[in-house]
Amino acid sequence: MNYRMIGYLLSIIMLIEAAFLSLPMITAFWYGESILPFLYTIGILTVLALPALIFKPKNKQIYAKEGFVCVAASWIVLSAFGALPFVFSGAIPHYIDAFFETVSGFTTTGATILSEIESLGRGILFWRSFTHWIGGMGVLVFMLAILPSDDGRAIHLLRAEVPGPTKGKLVPKLRRTALILYAIYLALTVIEVIALLIAGFPLYDAIVTSFATAGTGGFSVMNDSIAGYANPAAEWIIAVFMLIFGINFNIFFFILIGKIRDVLKNEELRAYFAIVLAATVAIVINTWQMFASAGDGIRAAFFQVASIISTTGFVTEHFELWPTLSLTVIILLMITGACAGSTAGGFKISRILLVFKNIFREIKQVVRPRSVNRVRMDGEVVPNETIHTASGYLAIYLFITLVSLLLISFDGYSLETNITATLSCVNNVGPALGSITPFGNFSDFSVFSKIVFSLDMLFGRLEIIPMIILFSPSTWLKR
Repeated sequence: MNYRMIGYLLSIIMLIEAAFLSLPMITAFWYGESILPFLYTIGILTVLALPALIFKPKNKQIYAKEGFVCVAASWIVLSAFGALPFVFSGAIPHYIDAFFETVSGFTTTGATILSEIESLGRGILFWRSFTHWIGGMGVLVFMLAILPSDDGRAIHLLRAEVPGPTKGKLVPKLRRTALILYAIYLALTVIEVIALLIAGFPLYDAIVTSFATAGTGGFSVMNDSIAGYANPAAEWIIAVFMLIFGINFNIFFFILIGKIRDVLKNEELRAYFAIVLAATVAIVINTWQMFASAGDGIRAAFFQVASIISTTGFVTEHFELWPTLSLTVIILLMITGACAGSTAGGFKISRILLVFKNIFREIKQVVRPRSVNRVRMDGEVVPNETIHTASGYLAIYLFITLVSLLLISFDGYSLETNITATLSCVNNVGPALGSITPFGNFSDFSVFSKIVFSLDMLFGRLEIIPMIILFSPSTWLKR
């Protein structure tokens, strides 16, 4: 284990976070608020990071294990220090609550412990939403984009941080891949900001809402989330962009270079839109009597489907009052998630397709033992290793969900509350049902449960393996 190199990379991450904190600090200064919470945090990060940068490691080689450890550790470090402005400002006085909020931000979950949001300072709310934007694409991808790196070493960081069953480079050079990803990410964010401005949003609200949409996070600066704006045009815009950011970013790259045929044959993308359409139609039919007009019902159903499947978590309706069929659809969308290689959470549609295709293959193999059956995606044969990885991921995913459900049950909440809260955190969704409600928060859970939920959010965002490797004793044994 190359400890010096891991420390060096974590120091770079800390300095990047310090640089990011300058934006909410400028925002606080612009609105006449105290900049000290951000200044203190920037100072702490800089002081702690400088020694490792001054004494650079001679051996800069990292392998897969170091890559996974570095990714998992960096997200914990980001959250641990990113919570300090909330504590220093008094917005969230208790550190565990602030840590929960920050983990929720960086992992783009959107679960909150805050009940009163609109009274908080503009600077602190900017930082709260900005954590979504940072975490959406991943800070290590950002680091790869701005710093020179050896592709052979850095690919381990990309593979550990980018969600999905398979990872790869868009172009031969890894740094160019990272730059392309962030360029697409930034461009889509700016387009949404402009669209929301046209719809009548104030500039500040348009920016922070776009941060939360791009990262598929869901933190809003309104107590009633997007419903607080009472702006139907903005709801349509946000819903469309939530779906857009749930698409694999490779698709946008293929569109830019004119590979439309590759886009059209993408099975995951077709399944994604098919699920959205089916879920929206089902909810519209199931709730049509609850709305004043068909247009309101369609908009409400489409918005919530887009929000939940993309794991953004914005809400416009008290959907806990919807009929059981609609709630069942919502819970299934929580688990499904969007596309691999997007900023969304969830199990990912590509994994679901692989698992089901493998089940069908096994059934065919039983019926016709001598036949040769292969799993194909987008017309290409999927390696057995990828299929086994997806199946293994499902097993670990279920185990973590069940263990988390057991641990938080000591708080004494209803089964509906515990199940949906756990699913919400593991899948990085945000809203839940039961005692929490879509417009509610996690503040009443115990400190222990908040720590469990925080770990769930990290496991979900990093897709389990990096966190398991980080906390595995065998990782740290010298051999």
